Amino acid sequence: MSRKAQKSGKNSSYRRAMYRNLVTDLLGYEKITTTEARARQVRGLVDRMITLGKKGGLHSRRQALSFIFDEKVTAKVFDELAQRYADRPGGYTRIIKLGNRLGDGAPVVQLELVK
Repeated sequence: MSRKAQKSGKNSSYRRAMYRNLVTDLLGYEKITTTEARARQVRGLVDRMITLGKKGGLHSRRQALSFIFDEKVTAKVFDELAQRYADRPGGYTRIIKLGNRLGDGAPVVQLELVK
């Protein structure tokens, strides 16, 4: 995570676990719904994981496993997603605005992997 990352009112361990969960879910399901602020933070982390998958190799796989919670999702990144985005230099995600959440009015978006 970059030094410019927003704190979003949480302590660092909670924030890191939340981002790891969101990255794991996005890579597993290829589409998630979350707030705009969280989506913007997760976007760079997902790009980093897919880039590790494109590099291949044991070191890259271990780096991805240290961040992604599920081993099956890591295998998917290295086998399926790395081949899908082999010719693409970056920008593996898309943010689609869905409106505001009813409870607190937070902007909600759909974060998905591009095809």
